[in-house]
Amino acid sequence: MPRLLAESVDLLFADPPFNLGKAYSSKMNDALEEQEYLNWSKRWLAQAIRLLKPGGAFFLYNLPKWNLRLGDYLAGQLTFRHWIAISMTYRLPIQGRLYPAHYSLLYFVKGSKASIFHPDRLPIETCRHCGGEKHDYGGYKNKMNPRGVNLSDVWDDIPPVRHSKYKRRTANELSLKLLDRVLAMASDPGSMVFDPFGGSGTTYVASELLGRRWLGTELHCADAISRLRHTAGDLEYLRKISLEKNILFKAEALQLRRQNGHRSDRYQIQPNAPAEPRQRTLLLQ
Repeated sequence: MPRLLAESVDLLFADPPFNLGKAYSSKMNDALEEQEYLNWSKRWLAQAIRLLKPGGAFFLYNLPKWNLRLGDYLAGQLTFRHWIAISMTYRLPIQGRLYPAHYSLLYFVKGSKASIFHPDRLPIETCRHCGGEKHDYGGYKNKMNPRGVNLSDVWDDIPPVRHSKYKRRTANELSLKLLDRVLAMASDPGSMVFDPFGGSGTTYVASELLGRRWLGTELHCADAISRLRHTAGDLEYLRKISLEKNILFKAEALQLRRQNGHRSDRYQIQPNAPAEPRQRTLLLQ
């Protein structure tokens, strides 16, 4: 990181080791003393801040335990935007404390204002049996944006990567849907994306397929290299994701609504409304 040019990155996404004592292919030590882990984190965070362009976006994915401490460090040099909660679906028994049900994704920008910010919108949540709305949206259904509902800071629709069709390594792996959402929010085609903890290459593949330029570092690169050579499955998944965002109702929900007599005309619906030009990606062209 010290060898890269200062202020050369539009978006930096980092998913560092969580210091949980896991075994990695690189043989790195994932069981540091608490203060040693924090000191190491602050060293690479300082480099990350240096690399960001003014207005650039920084996303840090970690456990709340660590992001609480590291977020305070970042807030002294960057502008805090959001603490995004990424819901977990594991249900293992844990004694003596509340069940930890989310990962933390911190979102900061360099300077007072983000250079790029155009988050995706999501379809209205509907009953999977009848297609009816799950929420009343405060009685403002006739004022809903035809491209969908505002994205919130709680993301409960990010699936864990468990299926062998998508999982490339034994260690944890991030969902392509998460990176698709982050890239859509804080970058444009042609933007420079940097991920210092490449892992299985999720950030790199998403950037490649969505028309972003990218840089990355990793101690063990074999998983990422292999994935970048075989992107057909990832491309198929991204295409599926693109059909389920920036619309007011998913296609199957509209069909259920018609079958069960739910009115949809009050929403001024534009099914599969295209993204604004600045959000279009090479994937969809």
